[in-house]
Amino acid sequence: MPKKHLGQNFLFDQSILLDIISAADISHKDTVVEIGPGPGRLTRLLAQRAGRVIAIELDNRLYDNLGEELRGINNIDLVLGDALKFPFERLGRFKVVANIPYYITTPIIFRLLEARQTLETMTLTIQKEVAERIVAGPGTRDYGVLSIMVQFRAAPEFKFVIPKEVFRPVPKVDSAVVHMRTRVSPAVAVLNEDIFFRVVRTAFSQRRKTLSNSLKSFDKGIKDTLNAAGVDPQRRPETLSLEEFAMIADCFSKAASQQH
Repeated sequence: MPKKHLGQNFLFDQSILLDIISAADISHKDTVVEIGPGPGRLTRLLAQRAGRVIAIELDNRLYDNLGEELRGINNIDLVLGDALKFPFERLGRFKVVANIPYYITTPIIFRLLEARQTLETMTLTIQKEVAERIVAGPGTRDYGVLSIMVQFRAAPEFKFVIPKEVFRPVPKVDSAVVHMRTRVSPAVAVLNEDIFFRVVRTAFSQRRKTLSNSLKSFDKGIKDTLNAAGVDPQRRPETLSLEEFAMIADCFSKAASQQH
């Protein structure tokens, strides 16, 4: 029985599993990490395409079952543990293919992006709504903090929808597959990444307000700062590109460095 508290919803449809592998663009040269292999259907198919598969499973019972199910397949390494604590940085070049439990989707993505020096791509089956937010562009309803934070570090691509009915047990919402290629350097150059992300989070914390209102906690002279960055203070955060957020953040960074 899948464990509800671990967000276990398993996918058995062979044609969809093969579509996921196709989206991941796996070759025999690749080391592939699978997070949450569950019953091992995808794991077995990955092992046929990849040079090495590292399958990280948190559930003791599933881990034991996988040991039996995958016995004799020499290029699979089973790991019992929490993927959020796994030392991805020690792997060398690797790709990730995973059906991520909904409740850890965002933490897993950010943890993997921390290993971006060696992580090549992520091909993730996640909640459709979250997938739409990750790939969203400026001026759309789904565009926000998650869009910018992922797109700063990676180039995401929405691949296809997986209807909820094909999972067991059936979840409440549809899923989607997103393929993300990590960037060698960030999408935009900024003077201070911490300030850039703080500006983005603060702006979207009150997304219905204008920038001059949502960012006034940064600076009482916020309108002057926005004008200096070439951004209309009356605009709302969801209309700004990554480049425009970078220009605003750089104005704050320059002001901060002049004060020291």
